[in-house]
Amino acid sequence: MRISSNFDSGNIHVIRAGDPLNIQLSIRNDNQSEFYQWFYFKLETQRFISHQITITDLEKSAYPEGWQNYQAVASYDRQEWFRVDCEFDGDTLTIAHTPEFEHIYYAYFAPYSYERHLDLLSWAQKSADCRQEYLGETLDGRDMSLLVVGQPEKGKKVIWVTARQHPGETMAEWLIEGFLERLLDEDDGLSRLLLDSAVFYVVPNMNPDGSVRGHLRTNAKGVNLNREWQSPSMENSPEVFLVKQKMQSVGVDMLLDVHGDEALPYNFVAGCEGNPHYNDRLKNLEESFKAALLTATPEFQDVHGYDKDEPGKANLTVAANAIGHEFDCLSYTLEMPFKDNIDLPDPAYGWSPARCKQLGEDVLIAMRAVVDTLR
Repeated sequence: MRISSNFDSGNIHVIRAGDPLNIQLSIRNDNQSEFYQWFYFKLETQRFISHQITITDLEKSAYPEGWQNYQAVASYDRQEWFRVDCEFDGDTLTIAHTPEFEHIYYAYFAPYSYERHLDLLSWAQKSADCRQEYLGETLDGRDMSLLVVGQPEKGKKVIWVTARQHPGETMAEWLIEGFLERLLDEDDGLSRLLLDSAVFYVVPNMNPDGSVRGHLRTNAKGVNLNREWQSPSMENSPEVFLVKQKMQSVGVDMLLDVHGDEALPYNFVAGCEGNPHYNDRLKNLEESFKAALLTATPEFQDVHGYDKDEPGKANLTVAANAIGHEFDCLSYTLEMPFKDNIDLPDPAYGWSPARCKQLGEDVLIAMRAVVDTLR
């Protein structure tokens, strides 16, 4: 029996792995950070034998409440990720599973590999409506890549979509994949209408270094990128610095920053009601977007989410707040669950890549509802 995580996005520390019924593991911290929650490892063993895997010291993890009612994902081929039974006692997650093959992978959520990220960029640029742009390098020397969809023209609205500031929130890039597949579909009437009115600037992965390193929340230097938007630097947060520099060059009429939430089993958005100068125009744009997305898909709801900021009390280091304030525009954080959408539960797969991608397609419907009133 062998456990390994020496691959793209892998993260686990082996404490004990001699007895299939007493495998003890822990999760490595993000580099230079106290954050830890993301795990991804491979188990090589005998098939059709019961295994009990414990992941310990979770009371001190980034979001301990995220382990309540949580089911890990597993895969034999790294394509289909299904849920496996888990129990959490307040500090230890126990995975009880009988593998059907000798090699099996377990993860916190379905991984989105760096290779798949590169494949997505390469596929998208083949569309006549899309070009790939190099913005600069990360701390580890990886490309910060931008996809520009549509032809920038005077009068067109400028819509930005960013994902995976927190690298362990892989559902965000799965959503981007579905979003791009519909937006670049030449036979889709909705996409054609949107591209007549707007140009899209899409960053599928804001944090390539953290993604490859197997981080939950930070970049290579242990910096939480979604607290860097007020004053990013090339020294600590080049990912944000480069993207914000491009935003200031081309403008922003709307931002959708895509994330995942460890604890809440819902899809929801967080707006900019706490921003200075928030007004009825922005409130109406937010309400129109939400109403359209509620109509488009039952996967979205607006009952459960984060507490609203008091007027003038928004954290302007957060992307949606910072950009919404600087550009006086509609700016939302979109959150998806690591667990499942409790309103539409799927015991076999939970919240899954397929559902992320479908939500990405549905987001375009909500964008269509507000695009003509953006400014």
